Amino acid sequence: MQLQVMNSPFNQEQAELLNRLLPTLTESQKAWLSGYLAASRSFEAAAALEVPTAETPAALPVQPVSKEVTILYGSQTGNAHGLAENAGKKLKEHGFEVTVSSMSDFKTNQLKKIQNLLIVVSTHGEGDPPDNALSFHEFLHGRRAPKLDDLRFSVLALGDTSYEFFCKTGKDFDQRLEELGGKRLYPRVDCDVDFDEPASAWLEGVLGGLSEAGGQSGSPAQSQAAAPQAAETVYSRKNPFRAEVLENINLNGRGSNKETRHLELSLEGSGFTYEPGDALGIYPENDPELVQLVMKELNWNPEEVVTVDKQGERLPLKEALTSYFEITVLTKKFLQQAAGFSENEKLQELTSPGNEAQLKEYLQGRDLLDFVRDFGPFSASAQEFVSILRKMPPRLYSIASSFQANPDEVHLTIGAVRYHAHGRDRKGVCSVLCAERLQPGDTLPVFIQPNKHFKLPENPDAPIIMVGPGTGVAPFRSFMQEREETGAKGKSWMFFGDQHFVTDFLYQTEWQKWLKDGVLTKMDVAFSRDTEEKVYVQHRMLEHSKELFEWLQEGAVFYVCGDKKNMAHDVQNALLDIIEKEGGMSREEAEAYLAEMKQQKRYLRDVY
Repeated sequence: MQLQVMNSPFNQEQAELLNRLLPTLTESQKAWLSGYLAASRSFEAAAALEVPTAETPAALPVQPVSKEVTILYGSQTGNAHGLAENAGKKLKEHGFEVTVSSMSDFKTNQLKKIQNLLIVVSTHGEGDPPDNALSFHEFLHGRRAPKLDDLRFSVLALGDTSYEFFCKTGKDFDQRLEELGGKRLYPRVDCDVDFDEPASAWLEGVLGGLSEAGGQSGSPAQSQAAAPQAAETVYSRKNPFRAEVLENINLNGRGSNKETRHLELSLEGSGFTYEPGDALGIYPENDPELVQLVMKELNWNPEEVVTVDKQGERLPLKEALTSYFEITVLTKKFLQQAAGFSENEKLQELTSPGNEAQLKEYLQGRDLLDFVRDFGPFSASAQEFVSILRKMPPRLYSIASSFQANPDEVHLTIGAVRYHAHGRDRKGVCSVLCAERLQPGDTLPVFIQPNKHFKLPENPDAPIIMVGPGTGVAPFRSFMQEREETGAKGKSWMFFGDQHFVTDFLYQTEWQKWLKDGVLTKMDVAFSRDTEEKVYVQHRMLEHSKELFEWLQEGAVFYVCGDKKNMAHDVQNALLDIIEKEGGMSREEAEAYLAEMKQQKRYLRDVY
């Protein structure tokens, strides 16, 4: 669009300059210009804006601030890490000088020097920081945290509304940075499991905030040069690849209390590669029987077409409830919104302020079918009802294979989740899909979730100690395949545990072969139901405390994968006991030793 002199305050020369400039501006530069003009309302906007000419350098409209931006991330599964890297890339395209760092790698004495700080952090478990955010979180909330009066910051918080302490770690950082004197350059954004859109909006807001405050974007030429980059892969978290099932085998023997599926998927044509320690994301489908019962209870027509997202995608109701929406987990937000569709007094009471404890208790272990049976009927249409449901989140599984050893394949170890609660049998969405309904030749929508915080040591001669009971064995199978394929010479020691030796020794023949061939140096097992007194992996560690500490002193990397609540906690306590006893240390000294291992990336956990 050309600027006409006859209906504008600009003379011919100014109009020509603007007509050359405006088509070259990026969206961020236009936002900056708009913000500047809005801030200069008390003056004649046209007079305030001095278009630079070849002879006259452009006047800086506001006090310039640093174009350096530091992005710190705290990530457990890799989502926050990926978003931080993406933010860094986009800011660089706009002319900023960006440093992206894990919180565990960041030197806290540098914090005082930073002017622009972005925090991208997830919340783990019941309101806990991720492992690689623990030390920075502790420092910032401690007495040694500096005054940060010159700091401008913004926080992107990742969480899950099905947990009580939604996005707590991000909220902690946001509040504490303000307490220390920092000023928000853009308000905190809290993301649920479907984080792509809010994360993108946060980044655009941050770009605008940095620009408005004087952290100017790069020249149009820079931005245009950086923009037309080809996508690295066609398939991604947003565009998953349909992977064909090659094998689906029950690893447990007859008579076992468990069902653990070994799944082999083809990645041929996906363009995906992965490293040992990475995870595979699967978008599952809900149990058809559960979907049918929900529609019957609500008297919905399965063929009715509903809109499922902000982009206007429309699906038949049955398909939407099967593959798009989450119906097995209830959240506080959902109940509060659904209360508007019902006059049920019990629901109104449950969602009213002050009843948080009862609400939390109700949410535990119940699904959408429980809810509609407990509080129906509802006045909402099917469209209104599904509009408050959450999008189906992907399920992440530690990869149990090496890409080097199995090109164009990925293997998983998935324990089927079945239990009885509130008068009904329950099934894990993805695990029971794999156990009961998935056949060779079927396909699953998948993507690779990199996990840079759970990797084999760069030095192939470094010793490794692996603790992985049950399905926690998965990444260590990939470690062994990788070391066998690459010919790594480092010692390796595996601690595995489960219920029964005869029925539950997952991948037994493979472990025995690796021992025989020298790929695996040592293996200790604990089968808790085979002895009168239950024996777990931490007990086996303690039995070998002297040798285990010697390995640590030699620089061994210690890995833990599996249940966070009980196993990982017990293993850490056993490890501290060993360090304290064999190192002749106090408890405080043992904890400092373990903290140093974490700092050196020699104590790594993949826990859930």
